[in-house]
Amino acid sequence: MNTIVPVYYQIKQAIKNWIINREFDPGQKIPSENELADRFKVSRLTVRQAISQLTQEGLLTSKRGEGTFVTENENLITGFSLEFRGFIDDLFYQVSKSKTKSVKMSTMTVPKLIKEKLELNKEDEEVVQIKRVRFKENTSFAYTVNYVPLEIGQKITAAELYKKPLLQIMEQDLGIQFTEAFQTIEASFAGKEVAEQLDIPSGSPILFVERIMYAKKRKPVELVQSSYRGDLYKYIVRLRNVKRKDSSIWVHYAD
Repeated sequence: MNTIVPVYYQIKQAIKNWIINREFDPGQKIPSENELADRFKVSRLTVRQAISQLTQEGLLTSKRGEGTFVTENENLITGFSLEFRGFIDDLFYQVSKSKTKSVKMSTMTVPKLIKEKLELNKEDEEVVQIKRVRFKENTSFAYTVNYVPLEIGQKITAAELYKKPLLQIMEQDLGIQFTEAFQTIEASFAGKEVAEQLDIPSGSPILFVERIMYAKKRKPVELVQSSYRGDLYKYIVRLRNVKRKDSSIWVHYAD
């Protein structure tokens, strides 16, 4: 389990992904609290917290004496599968339309917080840091700092990063199969380094995105910290109202 993200939330997301990916069909019973506790190596109380939140959201229903079941509401499941996807896809789309103009790679002693987020072993003292500036129409657009474990970073070259995104290199060239990601997004201000790289005054508004990419067995393989210029980035989204059991939720949808 990731030590940064609350355990109950990780379990909640895992179960939600099972439902969205149809590992459990609508109306199907999911494993018991005891079974889930054994699977995730946690207490029943932690599992119960995750189940309770999913029940409140309408994805699960509990039947006394029978167990917990996936909702039969197909529209609700579809709605959750689209939730937030638009923002992530849009970020990748924006990056795909930009060009890398600067790449700096280095091996560095791993800071404690980075080590925790990548769940590195005690003996892992170094990571590969990759700093890139991306341009759109000859204007700096995004400044990205990646941290990857040493055994992965040593297989990547700066020359490759000028040609295609790091994610594509890791998937296509290194054969890493990504299974999920944990992302935080916040409005922030440009510090000295970010301001210099994006050619904006220090203190200018930026969109800061941090993402941890996971491979099989929920192993973290990349930490990404990206800063986007607030004056160039605009996000447009269409929303659909999806009915829940006792309420509704607005979700992104594509045509």
